[in-house]
Amino acid sequence: MADLSINIKGMKAPNPFFLASAPPATYGEQIKRAFEAGWGGVVTKTIGIDPIVNVTNRFGRLTQRGARQGAANVIGFENIELITDRPVESWLRDIRMLKETFPDRAVVASLMHSVEEEGWRQLVLAVQEAGADAIELNFGCPHGMPEKHMGSEQSQDPAIANMICGWVHKYATVPVFAKLTPNVTDIGLIGQACEAGGADGISTINTILSMIGIDIEDVHPLPDVSGKSCYGGYSGTSVKPVGLRCVSTLKAKTSLPLFGMGGINYAEDAIEYILAGASAVQVCTAVMLRGFRIIDNLVKGLNDYMDRKGFNTIDEMVGLAVPRVTVHSGLNFKRREVALIDQAKCISCDLCYVACNDGVGLSAIDKTFNVVEAARGGEAADGGSDPAKTRPVYEVINEKCDGCSLCLQVCPVKDCITLVESDTYRVPPMWRPEEERVLA
Repeated sequence: MADLSINIKGMKAPNPFFLASAPPATYGEQIKRAFEAGWGGVVTKTIGIDPIVNVTNRFGRLTQRGARQGAANVIGFENIELITDRPVESWLRDIRMLKETFPDRAVVASLMHSVEEEGWRQLVLAVQEAGADAIELNFGCPHGMPEKHMGSEQSQDPAIANMICGWVHKYATVPVFAKLTPNVTDIGLIGQACEAGGADGISTINTILSMIGIDIEDVHPLPDVSGKSCYGGYSGTSVKPVGLRCVSTLKAKTSLPLFGMGGINYAEDAIEYILAGASAVQVCTAVMLRGFRIIDNLVKGLNDYMDRKGFNTIDEMVGLAVPRVTVHSGLNFKRREVALIDQAKCISCDLCYVACNDGVGLSAIDKTFNVVEAARGGEAADGGSDPAKTRPVYEVINEKCDGCSLCLQVCPVKDCITLVESDTYRVPPMWRPEEERVLA
């Protein structure tokens, strides 16, 4: 079996799956249950000095219109929860208990403070003394008291991020990870500022600033707090593309080890993050919706993948996909493909036909009715075919198809539509002679 253990700047864990700094990591006894279930590490709920009061309610979900309620149909999630409302002393007891009970698991203390060195110094020294294996600086919470210049305010300014990393570096004897917000123009620039300031690693992404929805009957934003709301942090399945982009960008622009997070539900999601540059991953929303038990499938899925692909360690996988990420002009413009429909798999749902006509305007799929199919349902009384039993048949017109793949994306049947190389394809307008462009 593959070795799933990790060692990031001296922070060790039996597997790369950590609970993110979030509601699933609010109490020591709660984290203890996660470790008993098999999680490799935890990043505590963010610890601060000032007292915190959270509102009710503070969660919201995004589902497709008309979808049934329940965790299975949640594609996005929002919270307006602040950092821990527990005092520092309570967390120090929990950190000591966790390290005494589970010495092989990684306990990372998440910290937040204003732009003031003394507060950071106090927090760093306290959690180190309690036994924390590493520290995560919460520079990323989008609603984490920006009016006090905390949370994402600190990683939207490279000078501030650099300065705080410098302060913490003076007092830290364990690895320090800066947790960054995706709500910036260039996350690579922020990562470089943190590296220059002395950070040992980077965690990303924190949640995305958002409004989860509006109650159109009562006309108030959600989640509803006495008829009002505020912008919150968006997470869940739908943010994974943003997370992958941020992680791969930081892998290319810094030399720091990375924690990747955002939309991890299954082992395949975690594998994508590792291939994009993450040395370990953090999970939040999936645990909130389905519990600690998902760790079994995460570990098994990663182990099976590594065995199948011949990877012995996590380090062998980290960032393998990054060299293949290029700018748009660096892509292969000479390769031309067209869609091919497998008639044996087609269920005549009409989605590809509509998408090609309405979605991209190519009209490259021909729709006819196959009377031979009538034999499946019997013949009409007069011996002819029964139109009610006739199935639509869809075929690609190569001369019109430009290989955009929208038909493939909407098709509900696996491998029914594929892209194949072809010498017969739609020539883009700007590649045609001038006189033909006018007619086109």
